[in-house]
Amino acid sequence: MAFIDYLPEDRIPEEDRVADHDNIIQIHGVHSRTLKQHYELYRELMYAKGPLTRVQREMIAVVVSAANDCHY
Repeated sequence: MAFIDYLPEDRIPEEDRVADHDNIIQIHGVHSRTLKQHYELYRELMYAKGPLTRVQREMIAVVVSAANDCHY
């Protein structure tokens, strides 16, 4: 599995920080302008109203990760 380094929160400009400390989100801190954009996209995809429930969306994410041999 590949490893992508990430910046500690105190090295990410305050205006680009988000309220989620998962490594998968914080990876974007290396190019901090994308951090907030990625987080907002994630929140929209996982929490906005739509035909799928939150559980169904999470299950799709798990299946895709498994198919990609991602152990995160």
